[in-house]
Amino acid sequence: MSELHKFIFEGLPVRGALVRLTGAWQEVLQRRAANTQTGPYPEPVRTVLGEMSAAAVLMQSNIKFDGALVLQVAGDGPVKVAVVEVQPDFSFRSTATLAGEVPPLATLGEMVNQHGSGRCAITLDPRQRLPGQQPYQGVVPLTDDDGRALPDFAAVLQQYMLRSEQLQTTLVLAADDHIAAGLLIQRLPVQGAGNLEGTQQADAAAMEEHYNRIATLASSLKREELLTLDADTVLRRLFWEETLNRFEPLVGDSGPRFACSCSRERVGKMILGLGQEDAEALAAERGHIEVGCEFCGKQYRFDAVDTGEVFTEAARLGSGGTQAH
Repeated sequence: MSELHKFIFEGLPVRGALVRLTGAWQEVLQRRAANTQTGPYPEPVRTVLGEMSAAAVLMQSNIKFDGALVLQVAGDGPVKVAVVEVQPDFSFRSTATLAGEVPPLATLGEMVNQHGSGRCAITLDPRQRLPGQQPYQGVVPLTDDDGRALPDFAAVLQQYMLRSEQLQTTLVLAADDHIAAGLLIQRLPVQGAGNLEGTQQADAAAMEEHYNRIATLASSLKREELLTLDADTVLRRLFWEETLNRFEPLVGDSGPRFACSCSRERVGKMILGLGQEDAEALAAERGHIEVGCEFCGKQYRFDAVDTGEVFTEAARLGSGGTQAH
C-alpha cells in the first residue's frame, strides 16, 4: 500500500517527508502497458516518471493549498512532455508523451533536453478560482547556472526550490516497475518555525551546520535502499542520532493513491456527441468504438450492443425514466 510519512527535527528548522508509491504507481504503469496503441513506457521514461510522481506527492505534502499541484517537464528530445498531477488529498495521475525512440540507457537530458530548451514547470491550480485568478507557475531550466545539464530530476527540483522558493532542499528519488519512492529534507526559515521552542534567534551559522549535517545524511541514502527498505528502517538508519517528531503516516484513503478523471460513463457521453447514426455506423464498420484516455492511457471499448445501449439509456432518461442503481 502506498504511504506518506512526514516528520520534523526537534529543535531545528528542518522538516522531512518520505513517500513510497507501490500499488498506485503500478496502476500507472499497467494502464499504459495495456494500451494497444502505445504499449508500455520505455524503461528510462518509467524511471523519470516514477521519480516525478514521488517528488510531486512530496511537494504537495509540504504546501497548504486547496488545489492541484502539476509537475511538468517538457523539452526537445524524444520525450515531448511528462506530467504528474497531485490533488490536495494526494490522489495523483502521471503521463508522458513520446515523440521519438528513447534509447535504453537514456539520461534525463537525452530524453528532454538535447538542445538546451528543456524546462521544468510547477503549477498550482486552485480548486476554486476567484474571478480573474490565474494558476501560479514557476519555471526553471534543466541546466545549472553555468548552463551545464543537471544530472537527474532530483537536482532539477533542488534548483527549483532554491531559485523559486529560496528553500534549501535535499531530494533522493528512485523508481522501478514496482515502486516509486522519495525522501525530501528541507530547511525552513527560523522565524515562525513551530518546533524551535524559543530558539528563533539562534546563530544562523549553527542552523546552517545542522541542516548541512542532516542533508549529508539524507544524501547518503542509496537508490537500492530507498526502493527496498521500509520507511521505518530508512529513517532509523539515516537519523538514528537525531530526534524526530513523526506525524501519523498517511496510507489508504488518506494517503497517496492513483486516480484519473476518465471513466466509461464519460466516454459514453462522448459517443452520444457523435449522434446515434454515426456512432452505430462506426461501431458496425470497425466492430467496436475504442477510446483511450489521453492522460492515463486506459482504453474503453464499446461494441455495437454497447453503443446501442448508450443511446437507449439516454433516451430512457430523457423521457423521465429513473436510472437503476
